[in-house]
Amino acid sequence: MTLDEQLAYLTKGAEETIRVEELRAKLERSAKTGKPLRVKAGFDPTAPDIHLGHTVLIRKLKHFQDLGHTVIFLIGDFTGMIGDPSGRNITRPPLSPEEIAANAETYKKQVFKILDPQKTVVDFNNRWLGKLTGREWVTLCSKYTVARMLERDDFTKRMKEQRPISMHELLYPLSQAYDSVALQCDVELGGTDQKFNLLVGRDIQPEYGQEPQVIMTMPILEGLDGVQKMSKSLGNYVGIDEPPAEMFGKLMSISDEMMWRYYLLLTDMSAAQIEQLKDAVTSGKEHPLDVKKALARRIITDFHSADAAQQAQKDFEAKFQNKGVDPNLQPLYLVGMVNRFDAWLVEQGMCSSKSDAQRQIKAGAVSLAVGNLENPTWKKVTNPASDFDPSVYPRNGDFIDIAFKVGRKQSRFRFKFPAK
Repeated sequence: MTLDEQLAYLTKGAEETIRVEELRAKLERSAKTGKPLRVKAGFDPTAPDIHLGHTVLIRKLKHFQDLGHTVIFLIGDFTGMIGDPSGRNITRPPLSPEEIAANAETYKKQVFKILDPQKTVVDFNNRWLGKLTGREWVTLCSKYTVARMLERDDFTKRMKEQRPISMHELLYPLSQAYDSVALQCDVELGGTDQKFNLLVGRDIQPEYGQEPQVIMTMPILEGLDGVQKMSKSLGNYVGIDEPPAEMFGKLMSISDEMMWRYYLLLTDMSAAQIEQLKDAVTSGKEHPLDVKKALARRIITDFHSADAAQQAQKDFEAKFQNKGVDPNLQPLYLVGMVNRFDAWLVEQGMCSSKSDAQRQIKAGAVSLAVGNLENPTWKKVTNPASDFDPSVYPRNGDFIDIAFKVGRKQSRFRFKFPAK
Protein backbone atom coordinates (compact mmCIF):
# COMPACT_ATOMS: atom_id res chain seq x y z
CA MET A 1 0.00 0.00 0.00
CA THR A 2 1.04 3.59 -0.57
CA LEU A 3 1.22 5.82 2.50
CA ASP A 4 -2.13 7.39 1.62
CA GLU A 5 -3.70 3.94 1.24
CA GLN A 6 -2.29 2.87 4.60
CA LEU A 7 -3.72 5.95 6.29
CA ALA A 8 -7.11 5.37 4.68
CA TYR A 9 -7.11 1.72 5.80
CA LEU A 10 -6.02 2.49 9.35
CA THR A 11 -8.40 5.39 9.91
CA LYS A 12 -11.38 3.67 8.24
CA GLY A 13 -14.34 3.82 10.60
CA ALA A 14 -12.44 5.73 13.29
CA GLU A 15 -14.39 8.42 15.11
CA GLU A 16 -11.33 10.59 15.71
CA THR A 17 -7.56 10.40 15.16
CA ILE A 18 -5.34 12.77 17.14
CA ARG A 19 -3.42 13.63 15.07
CA VAL A 20 -3.52 12.25 11.54
CA GLU A 21 -0.42 14.18 10.50
CA GLU A 22 1.50 12.65 13.41
CA LEU A 23 0.36 9.17 12.38
CA ARG A 24 1.58 9.87 8.85
CA ALA A 25 4.97 10.94 10.19
CA LYS A 26 5.23 7.83 12.37
CA LEU A 27 4.33 5.59 9.41
CA GLU A 28 6.92 7.31 7.21
CA ARG A 29 9.61 6.86 9.86
CA SER A 30 8.62 3.22 10.34
CA ALA A 31 8.95 2.58 6.60
CA LYS A 32 12.39 4.21 6.50
CA THR A 33 13.81 2.51 9.59
CA GLY A 34 12.06 -0.84 9.26
CA LYS A 35 10.93 -0.51 12.87
CA PRO A 36 7.22 -1.30 13.31
CA LEU A 37 4.97 0.98 15.32
CA ARG A 38 3.93 -0.19 18.79
CA VAL A 39 0.14 -0.10 18.94
CA LYS A 40 -1.84 -0.98 22.04
CA ALA A 41 -5.37 -1.23 23.31
CA GLY A 42 -6.17 -1.98 26.90
CA PHE A 43 -9.00 -4.20 28.10
CA ASP A 44 -10.05 -4.50 31.72
CA PRO A 45 -11.25 -8.11 32.04
CA THR A 46 -14.66 -7.17 33.46
CA ALA A 47 -16.87 -9.18 31.07
CA PRO A 48 -15.57 -12.43 29.59
CA ASP A 49 -18.19 -12.85 26.85
CA ILE A 50 -17.25 -10.77 23.82
CA HIS A 51 -19.92 -9.62 21.37
CA LEU A 52 -19.50 -7.91 17.99
CA GLY A 53 -19.51 -4.48 19.64
CA HIS A 54 -16.28 -5.35 21.44
CA THR A 55 -14.63 -6.52 18.23
CA VAL A 56 -14.70 -3.06 16.59
CA LEU A 57 -11.59 -2.10 18.55
CA ILE A 58 -9.95 -5.52 18.17
CA ARG A 59 -10.44 -5.40 14.40
CA LYS A 60 -8.73 -2.02 14.23
CA LEU A 61 -5.77 -3.59 16.03
CA LYS A 62 -5.80 -6.23 13.28
CA HIS A 63 -5.57 -3.52 10.61
CA PHE A 64 -2.32 -2.29 12.15
CA GLN A 65 -1.19 -5.90 12.41
CA ASP A 66 -2.01 -6.44 8.71
CA LEU A 67 0.48 -3.67 7.88
CA GLY A 68 3.25 -5.27 9.92
CA HIS A 69 3.08 -3.24 13.12
CA THR A 70 3.43 -4.62 16.64
CA VAL A 71 0.05 -5.01 18.31
CA ILE A 72 -0.11 -5.15 22.10
CA PHE A 73 -3.28 -6.61 23.59
CA LEU A 74 -3.05 -5.26 27.11
CA ILE A 75 -5.08 -6.91 29.84
CA GLY A 76 -5.64 -4.53 32.75
CA ASP A 77 -5.26 -6.93 35.64
CA PHE A 78 -4.06 -3.99 37.79
CA THR A 79 -6.44 -1.31 36.50
CA GLY A 80 -9.30 -3.80 36.70
CA MET A 81 -8.89 -3.70 40.46
CA ILE A 82 -9.44 0.08 40.34
CA GLY A 83 -12.41 0.12 37.97
CA ASP A 84 -12.63 2.45 34.97
CA PRO A 85 -14.82 5.47 35.81
CA SER A 86 -15.56 6.15 32.12
CA GLY A 87 -19.28 6.54 31.55
CA ARG A 88 -20.09 5.80 35.17
CA ASN A 89 -22.25 7.87 37.50
CA ILE A 90 -21.27 5.71 40.46
CA THR A 91 -18.03 4.11 41.58
CA ARG A 92 -17.43 0.86 39.70
CA PRO A 93 -16.98 -2.10 42.07
CA PRO A 94 -13.46 -3.52 41.74
CA LEU A 95 -12.92 -7.10 40.61
CA SER A 96 -11.17 -9.70 42.71
CA PRO A 97 -7.83 -11.12 41.48
CA GLU A 98 -9.56 -14.47 40.88
CA GLU A 99 -12.28 -12.90 38.70
CA ILE A 100 -9.67 -10.98 36.72
CA ALA A 101 -7.56 -14.09 36.09
CA ALA A 102 -10.55 -16.13 34.92
CA ASN A 103 -11.90 -13.38 32.66
CA ALA A 104 -8.45 -12.67 31.20
CA GLU A 105 -8.09 -16.27 30.03
CA THR A 106 -11.48 -16.09 28.31
CA TYR A 107 -10.51 -12.82 26.62
CA LYS A 108 -7.31 -14.30 25.23
CA LYS A 109 -9.13 -17.26 23.69
CA GLN A 110 -11.72 -15.05 22.02
CA VAL A 111 -9.53 -12.23 20.64
CA PHE A 112 -7.35 -14.65 18.73
CA LYS A 113 -10.30 -15.32 16.47
CA ILE A 114 -9.41 -11.92 14.96
CA LEU A 115 -5.77 -11.27 15.87
CA ASP A 116 -2.86 -13.48 14.83
CA PRO A 117 -1.66 -15.15 18.05
CA GLN A 118 1.86 -15.49 16.65
CA LYS A 119 2.11 -11.75 16.00
CA THR A 120 0.26 -10.40 19.04
CA VAL A 121 1.95 -9.31 22.25
CA VAL A 122 -0.29 -10.10 25.21
CA ASP A 123 0.74 -8.23 28.34
CA PHE A 124 -0.64 -7.49 31.80
CA ASN A 125 -0.25 -4.05 33.38
CA ASN A 126 0.25 -5.44 36.85
CA ARG A 127 3.73 -6.31 35.56
CA TRP A 128 4.82 -2.67 35.97
CA LEU A 129 2.04 -0.92 37.90
CA GLY A 130 2.23 -3.50 40.66
CA LYS A 131 5.94 -2.78 41.08
CA LEU A 132 5.82 1.02 41.29
CA THR A 133 7.16 2.29 44.60
CA GLY A 134 5.38 4.87 46.69
CA ARG A 135 7.85 7.50 45.47
CA GLU A 136 7.16 6.55 41.83
CA TRP A 137 3.40 6.86 42.36
CA VAL A 138 3.89 10.30 43.88
CA THR A 139 6.06 11.28 40.90
CA LEU A 140 3.41 10.06 38.46
CA CYS A 141 0.64 11.95 40.29
CA SER A 142 2.72 15.13 40.29
CA LYS A 143 2.65 15.23 36.49
CA TYR A 144 -1.11 15.93 36.29
CA THR A 145 -3.35 18.42 38.07
CA VAL A 146 -6.59 17.79 39.96
CA ALA A 147 -8.27 20.57 37.96
CA ARG A 148 -7.55 18.84 34.68
CA MET A 149 -8.65 15.49 36.08
CA LEU A 150 -11.99 16.94 37.14
CA GLU A 151 -12.58 18.31 33.63
CA ARG A 152 -13.67 14.87 32.48
CA ASP A 153 -17.43 14.68 31.94
CA ASP A 154 -17.95 11.68 34.21
CA PHE A 155 -16.46 13.44 37.22
CA THR A 156 -18.09 16.80 36.43
CA LYS A 157 -21.55 15.24 36.28
CA ARG A 158 -21.03 13.35 39.52
CA MET A 159 -19.89 16.50 41.29
CA LYS A 160 -22.97 18.40 40.08
CA GLU A 161 -25.20 15.54 41.25
CA GLN A 162 -23.29 15.38 44.54
CA ARG A 163 -22.33 11.77 43.90
CA PRO A 164 -19.08 10.61 45.48
CA ILE A 165 -15.80 10.32 43.58
CA SER A 166 -13.35 8.00 45.29
CA MET A 167 -9.66 8.92 45.37
CA HIS A 168 -8.63 5.66 43.73
CA GLU A 169 -10.73 6.53 40.65
CA LEU A 170 -8.44 9.50 39.97
CA LEU A 171 -5.60 7.01 39.64
CA TYR A 172 -7.23 5.16 36.75
CA PRO A 173 -6.39 7.61 33.94
CA LEU A 174 -2.87 8.02 35.33
CA SER A 175 -2.40 4.25 35.48
CA GLN A 176 -3.58 3.85 31.90
CA ALA A 177 -1.27 6.70 30.86
CA TYR A 178 1.68 5.01 32.54
CA ASP A 179 0.90 1.85 30.55
CA SER A 180 1.80 3.84 27.43
CA VAL A 181 5.05 4.95 29.06
CA ALA A 182 5.99 1.44 30.14
CA LEU A 183 5.21 0.02 26.69
CA GLN A 184 6.64 3.01 24.75
CA CYS A 185 3.53 3.19 22.61
CA ASP A 186 3.32 4.99 19.30
CA VAL A 187 -0.45 4.59 18.99
CA GLU A 188 -3.21 3.81 21.47
CA LEU A 189 -6.72 2.78 20.48
CA GLY A 190 -9.91 3.00 22.51
CA GLY A 191 -13.65 3.55 22.33
CA THR A 192 -15.05 7.07 22.16
CA ASP A 193 -15.78 6.83 25.89
CA GLN A 194 -12.02 6.38 26.47
CA LYS A 195 -10.92 9.66 24.91
CA PHE A 196 -10.04 11.36 28.20
CA ASN A 197 -7.92 8.43 29.36
CA LEU A 198 -6.12 8.26 26.02
CA LEU A 199 -5.35 11.99 26.09
CA VAL A 200 -3.85 11.69 29.56
CA GLY A 201 -1.41 9.13 28.16
CA ARG A 202 -0.57 11.53 25.34
CA ASP A 203 0.16 14.25 27.92
CA ILE A 204 2.16 12.06 30.30
CA GLN A 205 4.56 10.48 27.80
CA PRO A 206 6.58 13.70 27.15
CA GLU A 207 7.05 14.00 30.94
CA TYR A 208 9.04 10.77 30.68
CA GLY A 209 11.00 11.86 27.62
CA GLN A 210 8.84 10.05 25.06
CA GLU A 211 7.12 11.25 21.90
CA PRO A 212 3.36 11.57 22.50
CA GLN A 213 1.29 8.72 21.18
CA VAL A 214 -1.28 9.13 18.45
CA ILE A 215 -4.73 8.27 19.78
CA MET A 216 -7.55 6.79 17.76
CA THR A 217 -11.09 6.45 19.07
CA MET A 218 -13.50 3.92 17.60
CA PRO A 219 -17.29 4.39 17.65
CA ILE A 220 -19.62 2.42 19.88
CA LEU A 221 -21.47 -0.07 17.68
CA GLU A 222 -25.26 0.04 17.67
CA GLY A 223 -27.02 -3.23 18.31
CA LEU A 224 -29.47 -5.14 16.12
CA ASP A 225 -32.16 -2.55 16.81
CA GLY A 226 -30.01 0.15 15.19
CA VAL A 227 -30.67 2.55 18.07
CA GLN A 228 -28.97 1.63 21.32
CA LYS A 229 -25.41 0.41 21.72
CA MET A 230 -24.89 -3.32 21.41
CA SER A 231 -25.39 -4.79 24.85
CA LYS A 232 -26.08 -8.19 26.32
CA SER A 233 -28.45 -6.66 28.87
CA LEU A 234 -30.55 -5.11 26.07
CA GLY A 235 -30.69 -8.35 24.12
CA ASN A 236 -29.59 -6.61 20.92
CA TYR A 237 -26.19 -8.28 20.64
CA VAL A 238 -24.46 -10.96 18.58
CA GLY A 239 -22.01 -13.00 20.63
CA ILE A 240 -18.92 -14.19 18.78
CA ASP A 241 -19.22 -17.65 20.38
CA GLU A 242 -22.87 -18.09 19.42
CA PRO A 243 -23.78 -20.87 16.97
CA PRO A 244 -23.41 -19.84 13.31
CA ALA A 245 -27.11 -20.27 12.58
CA GLU A 246 -28.05 -17.99 15.46
CA MET A 247 -25.51 -15.37 14.38
CA PHE A 248 -26.80 -15.48 10.79
CA GLY A 249 -30.41 -15.06 11.84
CA LYS A 250 -29.61 -12.13 14.08
CA LEU A 251 -27.51 -10.37 11.45
CA MET A 252 -30.26 -10.74 8.86
CA SER A 253 -32.57 -8.77 11.17
CA ILE A 254 -30.59 -5.52 10.91
CA SER A 255 -31.89 -2.78 8.63
CA ASP A 256 -30.39 -2.12 5.21
CA GLU A 257 -29.08 1.21 6.47
CA MET A 258 -27.38 -0.36 9.51
CA MET A 259 -25.86 -3.01 7.25
CA TRP A 260 -23.38 -0.46 5.87
CA ARG A 261 -22.22 0.53 9.33
CA TYR A 262 -21.61 -3.13 10.13
CA TYR A 263 -19.63 -3.48 6.90
CA LEU A 264 -17.53 -0.47 7.90
CA LEU A 265 -16.81 -1.50 11.49
CA LEU A 266 -16.93 -5.31 11.41
CA THR A 267 -15.08 -6.23 8.20
CA ASP A 268 -11.66 -5.67 6.67
CA MET A 269 -13.12 -4.21 3.46
CA SER A 270 -11.77 -0.80 2.57
CA ALA A 271 -14.02 2.26 2.52
CA ALA A 272 -13.68 2.36 -1.28
CA GLN A 273 -14.81 -1.27 -1.61
CA ILE A 274 -17.82 -0.61 0.62
CA GLU A 275 -18.78 2.43 -1.46
CA GLN A 276 -18.58 0.33 -4.64
CA LEU A 277 -20.92 -2.21 -3.05
CA LYS A 278 -23.30 0.57 -2.03
CA ASP A 279 -23.34 1.92 -5.57
CA ALA A 280 -24.09 -1.58 -6.88
CA VAL A 281 -27.12 -1.81 -4.58
CA THR A 282 -28.31 1.68 -5.49
CA SER A 283 -28.03 0.93 -9.22
CA GLY A 284 -29.84 -2.38 -8.85
CA LYS A 285 -26.84 -4.54 -9.80
CA GLU A 286 -26.88 -6.09 -6.33
CA HIS A 287 -29.89 -6.94 -4.18
CA PRO A 288 -29.65 -5.63 -0.59
CA LEU A 289 -30.72 -9.02 0.76
CA ASP A 290 -27.82 -10.74 -1.02
CA VAL A 291 -25.39 -8.11 0.24
CA LYS A 292 -26.64 -8.59 3.79
CA LYS A 293 -26.17 -12.35 3.47
CA ALA A 294 -22.61 -11.73 2.29
CA LEU A 295 -22.02 -9.59 5.38
CA ALA A 296 -23.33 -12.34 7.67
CA ARG A 297 -21.10 -14.89 5.91
CA ARG A 298 -18.04 -12.67 6.34
CA ILE A 299 -18.64 -12.20 10.05
CA ILE A 300 -19.41 -15.86 10.74
CA THR A 301 -16.34 -16.94 8.75
CA ASP A 302 -14.18 -14.79 11.03
CA PHE A 303 -15.42 -16.48 14.18
CA HIS A 304 -16.23 -19.98 12.94
CA SER A 305 -15.38 -21.01 9.36
CA ALA A 306 -16.38 -20.45 5.75
CA ASP A 307 -18.16 -23.83 5.69
CA ALA A 308 -20.11 -22.96 8.84
CA ALA A 309 -21.12 -19.63 7.28
CA GLN A 310 -22.38 -21.31 4.10
CA GLN A 311 -24.37 -23.85 6.11
CA ALA A 312 -25.87 -21.11 8.29
CA GLN A 313 -27.08 -19.33 5.14
CA LYS A 314 -28.61 -22.54 3.78
CA ASP A 315 -30.40 -23.14 7.08
CA PHE A 316 -31.69 -19.57 7.13
CA GLU A 317 -32.98 -19.75 3.58
CA ALA A 318 -34.68 -23.08 4.25
CA LYS A 319 -36.47 -21.54 7.22
CA PHE A 320 -37.42 -18.11 5.95
CA GLN A 321 -37.35 -18.05 2.18
CA ASN A 322 -38.92 -21.34 1.23
CA LYS A 323 -42.63 -22.05 1.29
CA GLY A 324 -44.29 -22.89 4.56
CA VAL A 325 -44.20 -21.61 8.09
CA ASP A 326 -41.10 -22.36 10.11
CA PRO A 327 -41.86 -23.49 13.69
CA ASN A 328 -38.37 -22.58 14.87
CA LEU A 329 -38.52 -18.81 15.14
CA GLN A 330 -35.51 -16.56 14.92
CA PRO A 331 -35.96 -13.64 17.33
CA LEU A 332 -35.92 -10.14 15.88
CA TYR A 333 -35.09 -7.63 18.57
CA LEU A 334 -37.49 -4.75 18.73
CA VAL A 335 -36.33 -1.34 19.92
CA GLY A 336 -38.05 1.31 17.84
CA MET A 337 -38.23 -1.07 14.88
CA VAL A 338 -40.56 0.69 12.43
CA ASN A 339 -40.38 0.19 8.68
CA ARG A 340 -42.58 0.61 5.63
CA PHE A 341 -44.36 -2.59 4.63
CA ASP A 342 -42.80 -2.63 1.18
CA ALA A 343 -39.28 -2.13 2.61
CA TRP A 344 -39.83 -4.83 5.25
CA LEU A 345 -40.92 -7.41 2.65
CA VAL A 346 -37.81 -6.70 0.57
CA GLU A 347 -35.49 -6.92 3.60
CA GLN A 348 -36.87 -10.34 4.50
CA GLY A 349 -36.53 -11.66 0.96
CA MET A 350 -40.26 -12.08 0.41
CA CYS A 351 -40.27 -9.62 -2.49
CA SER A 352 -37.46 -8.90 -4.93
CA SER A 353 -37.78 -5.09 -4.81
CA LYS A 354 -39.92 -2.29 -3.45
CA SER A 355 -41.78 -2.06 -6.73
CA ASP A 356 -42.47 -5.80 -6.56
CA ALA A 357 -43.74 -5.42 -2.98
CA GLN A 358 -45.94 -2.50 -3.94
CA ARG A 359 -47.37 -4.44 -6.88
CA GLN A 360 -48.08 -7.49 -4.68
CA ILE A 361 -49.76 -5.38 -1.99
CA LYS A 362 -51.92 -3.51 -4.49
CA ALA A 363 -52.91 -6.85 -6.01
CA GLY A 364 -54.11 -8.07 -2.60
CA ALA A 365 -51.48 -10.81 -2.43
CA VAL A 366 -49.92 -9.72 0.90
CA SER A 367 -51.43 -10.60 4.28
CA LEU A 368 -50.28 -10.85 7.87
CA ALA A 369 -51.44 -12.79 10.91
CA VAL A 370 -50.69 -12.03 14.54
CA GLY A 371 -50.57 -14.23 17.62
CA ASN A 372 -51.98 -17.74 17.17
CA LEU A 373 -50.18 -18.83 14.04
CA GLU A 374 -51.24 -22.47 14.24
CA ASN A 375 -54.71 -21.29 13.16
CA PRO A 376 -53.88 -17.88 11.68
CA THR A 377 -56.37 -15.13 10.97
CA TRP A 378 -55.01 -13.42 7.88
CA LYS A 379 -55.53 -9.72 7.30
CA LYS A 380 -54.65 -8.11 3.99
CA VAL A 381 -52.06 -5.33 3.81
CA THR A 382 -53.51 -2.61 1.62
CA ASN A 383 -51.06 0.30 1.74
CA PRO A 384 -47.39 -0.37 0.80
CA ALA A 385 -46.30 3.00 2.23
CA SER A 386 -47.87 2.44 5.65
CA ASP A 387 -45.64 1.65 8.62
CA PHE A 388 -45.09 -1.86 9.87
CA ASP A 389 -44.68 -1.33 13.61
CA PRO A 390 -44.79 -4.60 15.60
CA SER A 391 -45.27 -2.72 18.87
CA VAL A 392 -48.87 -1.82 18.00
CA TYR A 393 -50.00 -5.47 18.12
CA PRO A 394 -50.99 -7.30 21.33
CA ARG A 395 -48.03 -8.92 23.05
CA ASN A 396 -47.75 -12.45 24.33
CA GLY A 397 -45.57 -11.70 27.34
CA ASP A 398 -42.38 -10.10 26.04
CA PHE A 399 -42.81 -11.13 22.40
CA ILE A 400 -45.14 -11.12 19.41
CA ASP A 401 -45.41 -13.76 16.69
CA ILE A 402 -46.28 -12.35 13.27
CA ALA A 403 -46.55 -14.26 10.00
CA PHE A 404 -46.44 -12.76 6.51
CA LYS A 405 -47.90 -14.27 3.38
CA VAL A 406 -47.00 -13.12 -0.12
CA GLY A 407 -48.94 -15.23 -2.59
CA ARG A 408 -48.27 -18.81 -1.47
CA LYS A 409 -45.03 -17.99 0.33
CA GLN A 410 -45.11 -17.59 4.12
CA SER A 411 -42.57 -16.47 6.70
CA ARG A 412 -42.98 -16.33 10.43
CA PHE A 413 -41.13 -14.06 12.85
CA ARG A 414 -40.87 -13.55 16.56
CA PHE A 415 -40.37 -9.95 17.70
CA LYS A 416 -38.85 -9.91 21.17
CA PHE A 417 -39.24 -6.90 23.40
CA PRO A 418 -36.11 -6.15 25.47
CA ALA A 419 -36.43 -6.38 29.22
CA LYS A 420 -37.11 -3.02 30.85
